Amino acid sequence: MASENIAHRSVCHVYETPLEFFDVINREFGFTIDVAATAQNTKCSRFFSVKQNGLSRSWRREVCWMNPPYGRELPRWMRKAYTEARDSAATVVCLVPARTHTGWFHAYTPQAEVRFLRGRLRYVDTDGEAPFAQLLVIFRPGLARPWGMKLWEWRPRTKQQLLFSIAG
Repeated sequence: MASENIAHRSVCHVYETPLEFFDVINREFGFTIDVAATAQNTKCSRFFSVKQNGLSRSWRREVCWMNPPYGRELPRWMRKAYTEARDSAATVVCLVPARTHTGWFHAYTPQAEVRFLRGRLRYVDTDGEAPFAQLLVIFRPGLARPWGMKLWEWRPRTKQQLLFSIAG
């Protein structure tokens, strides 16, 4: 019980993705829908709001951006991303805290590509960097990609580097 309290101690579980970061990811994937958004923080023209409940909707054949609430509902969102890729030919890119000790991480990421972000994001309208490391978990249709793990440098270190590069 104590570890659960520590993992969920934040009052806020919704963090808006920085546009600079999203633009890099969107260039690679070309998202068609934001499955866990509000009208104020969506990154796509099409999105599922809290009222529309993306957990209860089909993501069939969509290219989904998912920055879900990071609280107790996170395992449900990860299960949904996994099953939509497996059963509905969706591609789902998930921005989540790097909680590699959790059940959802061990249950779902072995069928995904996992990118460990170097450094920490500065979410929109927050003071400083996130208090936790982040991952991109990428589920592809039919879970066709073998599990892969890499450190991912999304920010250029110098002006000469490309905006998008994969360190490894």
